[in-house]
Amino acid sequence: MLARSRTLPCRIHHGGIDEGRDSGRYLQVEVQPKSHGEAEAIFPQQGISKCFDDDGRLKRTGTVWTATAHIITAVIGSGVLSLAWAIGQLGWVVGPTVMLLFALVIYYTSNLLSQCYRTGDPVTGRRNYTYMDAVKSNLGGVKVKICGWIQYLNLLGVAIGYTIASSISMVAIKRSNCFHKHGEQDPCHASSNAYMIMFGITEILFSQIPDFDQVWWLSIVAAVMSFTYSAIGLSLGITQVIGNGGFKGSLTGISIGAMTKAGRVTMMQKMWRSLQALGDIAFAYSYSIILIEIQDTLKSPPAEYKTMKKSTVLSIGVTTTFYLLCGCMGYAAFGDDAPGNLLTGFGFYNPYWLLDIANVAIVVHLVGAYQVYCQPLFAFVEKWTAHRFPKSDFVTKEYEVGSYHLNLFRLVWRTGFVVVTTIVSMLMPFFNDVVGILGAFGFWPLTVYFPIEMYISQKKIARWSPRWVGLQMLSLACLIISIAAACGSFAGVVLDLKSYKPFKSTI
Repeated sequence: MLARSRTLPCRIHHGGIDEGRDSGRYLQVEVQPKSHGEAEAIFPQQGISKCFDDDGRLKRTGTVWTATAHIITAVIGSGVLSLAWAIGQLGWVVGPTVMLLFALVIYYTSNLLSQCYRTGDPVTGRRNYTYMDAVKSNLGGVKVKICGWIQYLNLLGVAIGYTIASSISMVAIKRSNCFHKHGEQDPCHASSNAYMIMFGITEILFSQIPDFDQVWWLSIVAAVMSFTYSAIGLSLGITQVIGNGGFKGSLTGISIGAMTKAGRVTMMQKMWRSLQALGDIAFAYSYSIILIEIQDTLKSPPAEYKTMKKSTVLSIGVTTTFYLLCGCMGYAAFGDDAPGNLLTGFGFYNPYWLLDIANVAIVVHLVGAYQVYCQPLFAFVEKWTAHRFPKSDFVTKEYEVGSYHLNLFRLVWRTGFVVVTTIVSMLMPFFNDVVGILGAFGFWPLTVYFPIEMYISQKKIARWSPRWVGLQMLSLACLIISIAAACGSFAGVVLDLKSYKPFKSTI
């Protein structure tokens, strides 16, 4: 995801870092190890800055466009596929309105969070490299641990959700070809377990890439794929609406007593589904947990928060437009029968080859998005372990295997993580419910509460001042929404579990 392209003539070797060419020779910078396993650059003379930023790290080269691509990669994910279903629960009035409100909240709180990247002066202050670093600098105390647990549990959940989503898309490819061959009357059921294992093996391989610096290309590919399948879903929705001769759906969403493919809708189901829809929409917009990591790739001047503000406007504008189009056209096409996953719920059967392309694009995107979200978690565990066991060769030693640097702890830990997320995905393959839970669990604390509290601390906003009261009211409103969405999603899981057998997932 996070692109720091190495266009500068810098290279790292065992004896130090060679910086640029000056009068036909290399200027060498000595590298000394820190206690936590990182390297600290000691400059031999004043004013060398071709290869290093103000914190001694290699020059950042990110721009508005790279940051926008990273955000779009993170935001336009599998969540877009559930938006037609979400709007179907809320209706033509509440559905799009809620989506726009979420977009405005995300935009506002993202700008607050971006101003916490540096502590003190927004241009020259000390950098915070991760979300947790920002919380530690601005809030400190037990809130750092609370933030860490929420953030990394959310990242774990995203990995599980993406594994489930990818397997559903792979099964959908098999089923669409089956429908094409045998007709739509054949149920063409297939197990998703084998596809989860395939996705897990792929992620084991990609997870061995040490850090974001070396997977920037994966982010670009993922962004292209996300636009591809979103555009296909939108096109199929428009075609279906034209074929129907008009828009389906109602102002208030699916009505009590309506007969759907899943059965008759009760009053209780209507309430839980409406609440779950809020979680689905929240999940579709969530990217705050990696915003600081994205911002840490940006070059300066101008100040990083200014560049990030432009990227946020562009990316949220693009994604909201896509979301409204995909969600609304999907609901318009199928009405009360809008599927939980627009491209795999088989509201569409033809053209089957176009559905195959869309689902392949989803899988490719999710391969990259999985790494986008998991790399911060990988880096956190590895940094903590290196600090805890600095003398352990198993933890800190790098072995050269051709041009690749192999670390045994990284190999074991990342492989184990992918294996665990794959097994959990096989145990609980409920796409819509998992999406809703993730959205509800991470939205308020990570997207609203911590950014607001850090901003208040950073700007020293007086308690009970009009601005302080306004920010707290926004936080309280979002907390209520998150609790309601969580209740709806957990109720959905309970209902699904009544007819579910572990490791026997058939779609």
